[in-house]
Amino acid sequence: MLPSLLTPSLVLAAPLLLLLVGLVPSTWANAQARLMARLCGAAAWLAFGSALLAAAAHPFDEARAWTLYNLELPGGLGTFTIGTYVNSVTVIMLLLVAFVGAIVTRYARNYMDGDPNRGRFHKWLALTLAAILTLIASGNLLMFALAWIATSLCLHQLLMFYRERPTAVLAAHKKFIASRIGDLSLLAAIALIGFTLNTLQFEEMHRILEAMEGPLPTALEIAALLIVLSAALKSAQFPLHGWLLQVMEAPTPVSALLHAGIVNAGAFLVIRMSPIMSHSELALGALAVVGLITLALASLVMLTQTSIKVSLAWSTTAQMGFMLLECGLGLYSLAMLHLVAHSLYKAHAFLASGSGVDAFRAPALPHASPGVGPVRLLLTLAGGGLITVAVGAVFGITAGHQPALLAAGTVVAIAVTQLLLQMAGVMSGDDFLRRGLGLSAIVSVCYFALHALFEAALQGSVLPVQDAAGPFQIWLTQAFVGVFLVLLIFQQVLKYAPAFLGDGIYMHLYNGLYIDVYITRLLQRLWPSPTLESVTPPAPFAPVPSTGA
Repeated sequence: MLPSLLTPSLVLAAPLLLLLVGLVPSTWANAQARLMARLCGAAAWLAFGSALLAAAAHPFDEARAWTLYNLELPGGLGTFTIGTYVNSVTVIMLLLVAFVGAIVTRYARNYMDGDPNRGRFHKWLALTLAAILTLIASGNLLMFALAWIATSLCLHQLLMFYRERPTAVLAAHKKFIASRIGDLSLLAAIALIGFTLNTLQFEEMHRILEAMEGPLPTALEIAALLIVLSAALKSAQFPLHGWLLQVMEAPTPVSALLHAGIVNAGAFLVIRMSPIMSHSELALGALAVVGLITLALASLVMLTQTSIKVSLAWSTTAQMGFMLLECGLGLYSLAMLHLVAHSLYKAHAFLASGSGVDAFRAPALPHASPGVGPVRLLLTLAGGGLITVAVGAVFGITAGHQPALLAAGTVVAIAVTQLLLQMAGVMSGDDFLRRGLGLSAIVSVCYFALHALFEAALQGSVLPVQDAAGPFQIWLTQAFVGVFLVLLIFQQVLKYAPAFLGDGIYMHLYNGLYIDVYITRLLQRLWPSPTLESVTPPAPFAPVPSTGA
């Protein structure tokens, strides 16, 4: 009995440690700010230790559920329970978020030193981390939804930390509206699932839907679409993506936690709800289309930005679009790998953004690269593509088996091509071919090996897509590859010859095609900001195009 309870107990201990620190009153927290910072940091590192032990104790072979409290709900909705649901997805996410949270709290201890309200900051930071970890460990859909809402409300307090800044208030208000719409969508989806399956337990839901044959009931189709809406809003997808780009007024540790952890909750929701999502071709298609549009827009706009933190924000939006696109294609293990890699990278990128500015300002000797011509572009694309296809074939990835995986491999080829093009500017001849193609082979092998590792780890924790090689999936993969090829060309043009597009197009891209301006005006009419009189959306302006030097 004791070994079976060890992992759930360790999983539950992680959020409880931070919750105890977060329940400290704000007045006491500010009065004992230094002690509060140490308590928050200690709780975060203990939570990481608990997550690490849980990962070591989990056998990665099956899910385990543990219930502390039961409450029967009326109308055949199911049961509300307080407990945990531990599978491979739970363990990986818990370990990732606890690690990022521990690093962010340690950074925040020095970053916030001297601020008169730093005690209150650490209180809400602890509560936010506790809510995220509770979300990950939840074994019940209603408990999951409550943690989902709590995460948003606690984050709102951190985004509003500097209440005297009008732009911070406006951005937080836009985030608040998007989150409430997402909350209502998730609650409606959970109600439909409960009334249809008569259960709200993740374990039972997975078991029922795994055995289900035939078309999905209409109520669950609607629930799947509502889950897509909630995930898209949580992950700042088109067209309500603007708030993520404007919450930079919050302290840097908040930006790191938001971009490395909380914004990934949309992809986590889809992966956790894979038993329903995999049965709904319509929901997966809608998710893939939204992700693809967001990815294309954000990737282009990001290249025109002059602020490092704003560029990182657009990068996060693009990465979230890519992640949800992977989920829409049914590549859940690939999306989980992407989530882990993006979280670690983006946490480092934000916490080291000041060093990035210093590196950019440092003098450097420019290389004498005349740019990349179309012939070299095609040759490097072909070289990277052949290497990636060959490595993918070794790992058993073919067009007939699963076209989405082959499409993902093609995207790897495009990414490898970017590396080859960067080398082409500083190398020539045999040295370029030897080192460039060798690097392509290493990147491809690492990519497919990690994918195989995550696919094995998530075996049994997610429900695969029913028709992985159907006509709709094939159409999506073709659009997927086509958009990435167009993005590659545009990125090269923006980098090496921005004047080719004209000042007008460059200016429009810099301002995000003004989508957020119209969304902000609409939201202000429907639900005005508390500081509407003193806040107006930032006016678009024309930047000086970068020369790529």
